[in-house]
Amino acid sequence: MPTLGRLRNRWARVTPEVRDLALAAASTAAAFVPGLSMLGAQFGDLPRHDGGLPAVLLVLGQTLPLAVRGRWPAATLAIIATCFAAHEVLAYSPTIASLALYFALYSAGAREERFRRALPVTMSAGYVVFALLVVGRGSPSDLPVFVVYYAVLVLFWSLGVLVRQRRRQEAERRRLTARAAAADERARLARELHDVVTHHVTAMVVQADAARFLPPDRFPDVFATITGSGRDALTELRFLLGVLEATGARTPGLSALRGLVEQPGRTVELVESGERTALPAETELTAYRIVQEALTNAAKYAAGRPATVRVGYGEDRLEIEVTTRGPATGAGALGSGGRGLAGLRDRVDALGGRFTAGPAGEGFRVSAEFPTVPVGSVR
Repeated sequence: MPTLGRLRNRWARVTPEVRDLALAAASTAAAFVPGLSMLGAQFGDLPRHDGGLPAVLLVLGQTLPLAVRGRWPAATLAIIATCFAAHEVLAYSPTIASLALYFALYSAGAREERFRRALPVTMSAGYVVFALLVVGRGSPSDLPVFVVYYAVLVLFWSLGVLVRQRRRQEAERRRLTARAAAADERARLARELHDVVTHHVTAMVVQADAARFLPPDRFPDVFATITGSGRDALTELRFLLGVLEATGARTPGLSALRGLVEQPGRTVELVESGERTALPAETELTAYRIVQEALTNAAKYAAGRPATVRVGYGEDRLEIEVTTRGPATGAGALGSGGRGLAGLRDRVDALGGRFTAGPAGEGFRVSAEFPTVPVGSVR
């Protein structure tokens, strides 16, 4: 049997829309269980009676809108609050469906952006009308009861507002982390450029100077060495300069992958699955950099080896995998650049994803998976 931890992990992978549907279904089913009626909220102490079909419709009006509370939190709250008020004013038999009002208040506080200032004022005015209707129906409750119940409603709204504020703070923290990671990556690339130029150009200069002291029959070997160093430098500079452009004003994304893999002198297969949709610029740039860094490492440590880039577009997840086949041909283990992969790991972590890099058979694999929704968006 699945453990509690596994069940929690499975539930965490369920999309918010499915969770809302499950909550609506569970609330609707529980509303018609007689033994659970005592858990419901009651207001006004009015004599209760069975309302028949109208009462059933008002119960459904309180539970079913929970299925869309993530997409339309304000409308969900308005419908549930109206049905709850009508149910209580008409003094129908209590049900646990009345607790849906608390879920709706919390969701509106946590997710509503467009009407987040007007909604509390409107709901407070509606509460005053609701209280007057209950009093008009002969409720024996006095003013403190109305104030206490209003405070409970405000509490659930405030809890949602607190969650929204914390999510905004977390989004800002992630944005700053991503910016710091970009700055670190630019510094790393500057050092990489310095190393490429000084290593290869120095080797070419040394070989050219040494040729003056060698017999003519050694000239072909010297020129071949110089040519090889120049080609290696050009290969690395193409990749590094492309990444430097990505960290500046230009921010290539997934649409630029085709041009990235179709570099001369390299065999790279690009495999895309799923339907590509519009993604946040930060997400696209991070995905581009993952492929860029992986291919740069392959150019350095596995020159001439074929590679495969796989991109999977899911409903709310993006998967990137770059695999280089065959053993490394250069000094050092493939991917040992370290700082570049560590910088990518930080960027993926800032987006709430997962990043792995390591040997895969005789080759090397870099993979990442992260959400496609904007950082800090409320779901």
